[in-house]
Amino acid sequence: MTKSDNEFSRLGAPLEASASPALRFEVLARCSTTRARASRMHLPHYTAHTPMFMPVGTMGSIKGITTQQLEDLDCHVILGNTYHLGSQPGPELLAEAGGLHRFMAWDRGLLTDSGGFQMVSLLKLARITEDGVEFENPHDGKKMMLTPEMSIGVQNAIGSDIMMQLDDVVSTLTTGPRMEEAMWRSVRWLDRCMKAHTRPTEQNLFPIVQGGLDPALRTLSAQELVRRDAPGYAIGGLSGGEAKGEFWRMVALSTGILPTNKPRYCMGVGYAEDLVVCSALGVDMYDCVFPTRTARFGNALVRTGSLPLRQGRFRSDTRPIDSDCTCLTCTSYSRAYLHTTVAQETTGCHLVTIHNIAFQMRLMRDIRDAIVADRFPQFVRDFMRTRFGKTVPRWIMDALQSVGVDLAAPDETGYSAAPIDDDFQKEPSV
Repeated sequence: MTKSDNEFSRLGAPLEASASPALRFEVLARCSTTRARASRMHLPHYTAHTPMFMPVGTMGSIKGITTQQLEDLDCHVILGNTYHLGSQPGPELLAEAGGLHRFMAWDRGLLTDSGGFQMVSLLKLARITEDGVEFENPHDGKKMMLTPEMSIGVQNAIGSDIMMQLDDVVSTLTTGPRMEEAMWRSVRWLDRCMKAHTRPTEQNLFPIVQGGLDPALRTLSAQELVRRDAPGYAIGGLSGGEAKGEFWRMVALSTGILPTNKPRYCMGVGYAEDLVVCSALGVDMYDCVFPTRTARFGNALVRTGSLPLRQGRFRSDTRPIDSDCTCLTCTSYSRAYLHTTVAQETTGCHLVTIHNIAFQMRLMRDIRDAIVADRFPQFVRDFMRTRFGKTVPRWIMDALQSVGVDLAAPDETGYSAAPIDDDFQKEPSV
């Protein structure tokens, strides 16, 4: 039995629900102040609870972690990368193996991206046309084309529970005609993705809201996608270097338009404070490489920020990373041991990765529990007090105030916060 099996057992009928051929979504509890909600999402391979965080396993694996360990950590859904999986092992072998679930021995939820982001961020981009993304193959230098139809074909072979549309990816900071062009092209490509999708009763296709930091474009994008009546929706084009004050406003704008009875996925979000704030704004799903990538540099996540375990001050620290954490790492190893190993052995990096995933899973369970108990606003206050003390970044205070949580007003414990200007966020180091 997993940690989440009985999570919603005491709740009655859903407050709101939607049913698609391969996904049933049930809103089981709502915060009476904010937009936060706790929900159950029935996927073909697993029933996931939201709000949830999804670790990123680019090649169908998370470095140094087995699928059994991921189950033990109560991960509900993990991500795979369509571009990399399409290159190696390739769609033919994946189809022959019965899909990525069987290939990687994972019987829970899988989400795959479209592959388009990698075309732009990792490869030498040739050009984007109406047909698709033309790029230079990094292996042999030949020109290749990724089309909406090809992206969906690979994802159909992978067999992921949730597939993402191919969208026209541009920098978050892009403005003007190029952003509008990309937004409308993404809508047209969505229609091609939907037409190419051959397994609608087994896999779900999520559109992606685009429009950059332009409220008018993002509104148009969300409205166009809602008309397609998809099983769920993603909020894309953010977490790309924009100011946090602009980030949260675009998230809030998007969740205000997207259907209340379907899942909302904010792509590329993984900092703990972002997860709390975006849940208050009505987001249900998140993914990010940050928790696992930072673990490989020896950084362990705690509620107050990040412990840089390579630093000499941890050399003789016999405490666990977090005395309240029950993961394998915290119950068996000290900070001193991890300090010794993270710089020398892969074992240390693997152990910190286990803890960081456990940290994310525990945070999301705490968020869900607070929503179900209708004490989410106080949870937010307690979290921000632990995280930042009495000075909280202004963007967080503004975002929370927009949904009824005023950190400047004292709570029953007397805690109140003052804003500080910190619009370009970094993970706090403690």
